[in-house]
Amino acid sequence: MALRPLVPALLLVVVPHAALSQALSEPQALPEAPACRALFADGRAPTLTNPKLADRAVPLCFEAFAVLHSGVSRTPLYAAERLTRRSVSAARRVERADAFHDEDRLPEDDRASLADYLRSGYDRGHLAPAGDMPSAVAQAESFSLANIVPQNRAVNRGLWAAIEESVRRLASERGEIFVVTGPIFEGRSVGAIKGRVLVPTQMFKAIYDPRTGEAGAYLVPNAAGAEWRAVSLATLRETAGLDVFPALPEASKAKAMALPEPQEFSRGGPESFADFLKQLAVDVLRRLWRELMRAIF
Repeated sequence: MALRPLVPALLLVVVPHAALSQALSEPQALPEAPACRALFADGRAPTLTNPKLADRAVPLCFEAFAVLHSGVSRTPLYAAERLTRRSVSAARRVERADAFHDEDRLPEDDRASLADYLRSGYDRGHLAPAGDMPSAVAQAESFSLANIVPQNRAVNRGLWAAIEESVRRLASERGEIFVVTGPIFEGRSVGAIKGRVLVPTQMFKAIYDPRTGEAGAYLVPNAAGAEWRAVSLATLRETAGLDVFPALPEASKAKAMALPEPQEFSRGGPESFADFLKQLAVDVLRRLWRELMRAIF
């Protein structure tokens, strides 16, 4: 399906370097629900360094993640999470049940709908992954379209899924990390599905380890054949117009931590060949069911 360029919408995201420098001196902090503060590093939500992003932006708090949703792009601008060894272990035990739904806390004209994604050619890509959710309730909330962006199918099911799993493994290894995930809309014009929901040109996943003070971000083009690269939070701020961890000193933001190589998810080897065949059959059936649901909706 051909995408319609939305030049005015992109202007809210990309600003000239001089304008960005001015914006950095006047960061925009939006109200946040008190319950969400535990999800932010040092209790401080990401800050918009590009004030144009604040237009029709609404913060939303969920059980295990927080988002800032844009009524202009009809996507989240970021999703923030606190991952711990315990929360990742709990998430491993939650059975996935796809249940995408509109977010009725948002004005109807400012939110995406299931119909927008129908036959769009894009996956409904999570910012806060379903695989991070430590309870059935939290997982159900992760399927809100307020947590979803149009994502290239090959990237979503391949490289991006591997990055998500690597971040969970890092949380298990280190005990606690903070994660902020978001889209980037770059260029003089940007595509939109159904003329409503903007399609990111890139995706990022930023990580902060409060124990070591290390931080960095994965940056991935939203296109088939994409390769990831590690960037500092300072570089991400310039690119995305977002200071993802505003409490961190500039020295921490200037250097990208060594990020783990993306790895596919594995719960460990099966106990026997029969177990392997059983698990393979279950995985195939789940995959077919998800494909059927995606084709219908």
